[in-house]
Amino acid sequence: MRETGASPEDVIRTRIMLSDVTRWKEAARAHGERYASVRPVTTFVEVSRFIDPAWLVEVEVDAVIA
Repeated sequence: MRETGASPEDVIRTRIMLSDVTRWKEAARAHGERYASVRPVTTFVEVSRFIDPAWLVEVEVDAVIA
């Protein structure tokens, strides 16, 4: 986001993909710490695996720069 000039305040949507959905509360807590003042639309999804088995979470962010 930094490279495009976007900031957390520009975020309108996030997608949180977890390889272990039982850990959603941890991901939600971290997401809340980052985006509490913005409150973007958010979707949590469980995926079967990532390319790297060590990865636990992937985050996609959509932002609109005014």
